[in-house]
Amino acid sequence: MIADFAGVPKIDRVLIVRLSAMGDVIHTLPAVQALRLALPHATIGWLIEERWAELLCTPSFQRRGPRSSERPVVDAVHTVNLAGWRTSLFALTTFEQIAKVWNDVRSAQYQVAIDLQGAIRSAVLSRWSGAPVIYGVSEPRESPSSLFYTRQVIAGGTHVIEQNLSLARALTGRFASAPRAKFPRDSAAEQHICRLLSGQGISDFAILNPGAGWGAKRWPADRYGAVARELAGHGLRSLVNYGPGEENLAQDVVSASAGTAEPMKCSITELIAVTRRARLFVGGDTGPLHLAAALGIPVVAIFGPTDPARNGPYGTRSVVLRNPASLTSHARRPQPDEGMLEITVGAVIDSAQRAITGRAERTDG
Repeated sequence: MIADFAGVPKIDRVLIVRLSAMGDVIHTLPAVQALRLALPHATIGWLIEERWAELLCTPSFQRRGPRSSERPVVDAVHTVNLAGWRTSLFALTTFEQIAKVWNDVRSAQYQVAIDLQGAIRSAVLSRWSGAPVIYGVSEPRESPSSLFYTRQVIAGGTHVIEQNLSLARALTGRFASAPRAKFPRDSAAEQHICRLLSGQGISDFAILNPGAGWGAKRWPADRYGAVARELAGHGLRSLVNYGPGEENLAQDVVSASAGTAEPMKCSITELIAVTRRARLFVGGDTGPLHLAAALGIPVVAIFGPTDPARNGPYGTRSVVLRNPASLTSHARRPQPDEGMLEITVGAVIDSAQRAITGRAERTDG
């Protein structure tokens, strides 16, 4: 065990608080892996929104107990449903769900909680966990969050993965480079994806992801379709990944692809399985892109208003395309970023060839 200079004699029970979203959870995994390496015998729990729990644990596997390939990183997964609870705050079932989660968290008697989200809600939940020591960054995303921390850490590094590692380092006193993230492996999902691809005669393929959190981060659907046509000429079929509410967007890509792309809607567990088999990923600043990067898949990242130095693909062969006209902004504008519209299909195809052949630019420093 590691003696903790923050006042905890021995660290053997740590709670991670990172509720959402997909890309942010993925960017947190290397820090938790570093904690696991530094504290191999510690119990590490994670408080997360239910919809993202499959990034930590397969759907049918137990949420608490000995680790396995189905829950490879943490010993316990505690899930909340904040959005659902808000819509029925005074319902008896809501109170029962909240009580169950909180009894589960508090019964673990965590000594340290680490808020890796930096939001007021995550800071409050860190404090409510009952852990006597709460770690967070000194300049969190929502500044009032720092009022709930007992230990504030100056985040180091440019990329958010490096900043998250700063918190792990502050707790353990050990420097660690970013370990490769581990994801659950579900045998049923793996077999299902194998049968699906084999049944459609798909072997070498790229994943295209036209969706994004808001419109300013979305490259036009017709250009993704043109990319699919070009990739087909290089022997790669294209699977168009899409999420809830993106059905029309995916169909627009498929229509523009002249039959060279197939739509693909799947669970997170299935997305992990299919991404492991991809030759290439093309998309914007989204969770599926960061999943591909974390799995070591070559990536072509099309960036607009968000900063790739902080949020770009990390730890894989990648080419990041961003026009100088794009200014960093998190304003959720519905229209595509003007600089992003300057990125051509030809530039994406050239970048794809570089990524696949190993002549890509690494963006992980």
